[in-house]
Amino acid sequence: MTPAPAVPVAPDEVWQRLSPRMLLVHPARIAWSMAFPILLATFGISRGTEGMGWVWFALAGAVLAVVAGVVSWFITRYRFTDRQLQLRTGLLSRKVTTAPLDRIRSVDIESSPVHRVLGLATVKVGTGVDSSRIELDGLTREQAAQLRTYLLVRSGGPGHGGPPTAAAAPATDAAGAPLPEPRGTPYPGQAPLPAAVPDPAPADREELARIDWGWLRYAPFSLSSLVVVAGAFGVLAQFGDDLPVERLDVAQDAWAWVAAQAVLVTVAAAVVTVVLAWVVVSTASYVITWWNLRVVREPNGNLQVSRGLLTTHSQTLERAKVRGVSMGEPFLLRFVRGAELTAMATGIGAAGTTKVLPPAPRAVVTAIGHELLEEDGPLTMPLTGHGPRARRRIHVSHQWGTLVVAGLAAVPAVLPDRWWFVPWPWWVPLAVLGVLVPLNALVAESAWRNLGHGLSDRHLVVQTGAVVRTRAALETAGIIGWVLHQSFFQRRLGLGDLTATTAAGSESVVAPNIPVEVAVALARRATPGMLEDVLA
Repeated sequence: MTPAPAVPVAPDEVWQRLSPRMLLVHPARIAWSMAFPILLATFGISRGTEGMGWVWFALAGAVLAVVAGVVSWFITRYRFTDRQLQLRTGLLSRKVTTAPLDRIRSVDIESSPVHRVLGLATVKVGTGVDSSRIELDGLTREQAAQLRTYLLVRSGGPGHGGPPTAAAAPATDAAGAPLPEPRGTPYPGQAPLPAAVPDPAPADREELARIDWGWLRYAPFSLSSLVVVAGAFGVLAQFGDDLPVERLDVAQDAWAWVAAQAVLVTVAAAVVTVVLAWVVVSTASYVITWWNLRVVREPNGNLQVSRGLLTTHSQTLERAKVRGVSMGEPFLLRFVRGAELTAMATGIGAAGTTKVLPPAPRAVVTAIGHELLEEDGPLTMPLTGHGPRARRRIHVSHQWGTLVVAGLAAVPAVLPDRWWFVPWPWWVPLAVLGVLVPLNALVAESAWRNLGHGLSDRHLVVQTGAVVRTRAALETAGIIGWVLHQSFFQRRLGLGDLTATTAAGSESVVAPNIPVEVAVALARRATPGMLEDVLA
């Protein structure tokens, strides 16, 4: 059993300030948030006046940022009681946020580039009740690591041997020797942080995954990078006429040569440029986000995910709060046998999910996913399809959009005198149908082939998606209810959307267009006894 650490009660439970180094961070942060409106106002004043009024206005904005930053540091306090962590903020309207020490379920550490230069870190404490967290923005890195260990031990999570007692006696190790004092040095006027158990030895921490730079080959197959590149080219297209290209004779001559060539050459050059930009942007984003990625299992069963080049993140997932995982396989990533992994838990990340692995080999993703699920098979097992009725339903629903678009395209052709757009030939709606009908048919067929469900010993498995195939494995013990929804057309086909509700992730896992009789049987097998009263 882990020895109980000392209770973090400062003398008279005094309120403590964060590091004085935050006096350098807060003004810079506020000045950055005010930079755009100040620049706009300064530019307007400089255009309207010939004096130095705009200089004084810019200086006033800088002084305001400094004052606001100093005030923000002075009015932010925190303290430990024998039961709670409390954070007090606000000047005119005071706000006190509390977190019971025995209910803390996540302690994440984040360091921006400015924080890293100053040796600081931000500690984000969550209780697992909702997505809101207490942020202690301004601890030293040593204190942040020490506080993370202390709070997770004090919470009495799995593997900690239950919540510790409130005795203020010094903590001792297994041999009875006193534990070392806190490694973090207190600031002037600050009470020392609590003495916590030492960090587990490296031999006690099992490393499940580490970044392999061979995974960089999967970075360009992320669709999000293509969106960024398209947006950049759109911005350049908007401002292309304002660029001083006419002053560069070489560039002007080169453009004249390109324009004189065949259209095919121009299109090929544009495609090569977009592809190169796509590869560069996606690779740079991959390196910045997932630099030094490590997934570690601690002796108590919790998982720690750390990553980041410019801004470092260290996130702890309590094993008891992890209810499942989701393996995503975007369309392009499937061609190179890659996938991504996301954990579904309560009180973590955005919408109860946190990314565990970036685009990586599917074999690695499934292995780490099974480690999180503590069961082999949910991410690789064959699934049961939803049958021909679901296929018909999916194909029909996808072609509704085709009819709407073709109808809108037919209006200028049918009513050329009453339409404010330039009329086009009668064959345009037919061309739209000729393109969209087979395209939507391919998407619908992919959605049906990817659709399926399964049930392992401990997990409900649902797979959906056409462009992005997603397989979600939800622990059956985390299912708190079922919902079967049927639209008018689904009722005629005997289909429905079966939803398993849970407190983790997006709070639901949906198996769409599943036969009703199969849905009822699946729910009864996954949660025996839950539906008996309803069905009776």
